[in-house]
Amino acid sequence: MIQGRFGDEDELVFEIELITADGLEFSVDAILDTGFSDWLAINEQDLEGFNWEYAGERDMRLAKGETKFDVYLGKVRLGDREFEIPIYAGEGVSEVLLGRQWLKNRRLVVDMQSEILTLEA
Repeated sequence: MIQGRFGDEDELVFEIELITADGLEFSVDAILDTGFSDWLAINEQDLEGFNWEYAGERDMRLAKGETKFDVYLGKVRLGDREFEIPIYAGEGVSEVLLGRQWLKNRRLVVDMQSEILTLEA
């Protein structure tokens, strides 16, 4: 299980590690975005140095309209578990986003009144 925190505007924020192809890990804050239907999205400018395997591209609908994303196979760590997942890189992604695929087999607990935010990993 990983502990999260609430952002300034009540965003659901979790610290995760992005893992390069060489095995180096970089901690980043990621926002859980239930409007994003896949695993993880980042800005294309943040890809430099990760050397993840390119897996193609995909058109996706965002709030601002249709956008093309490059898809990479990358590794992330949530808590003590490592996952190899598709990572979507596109223009205008202002934060690292965790999508709702994480919720298919993990329990999310959000209790703002008690300031509890957890995601089973």
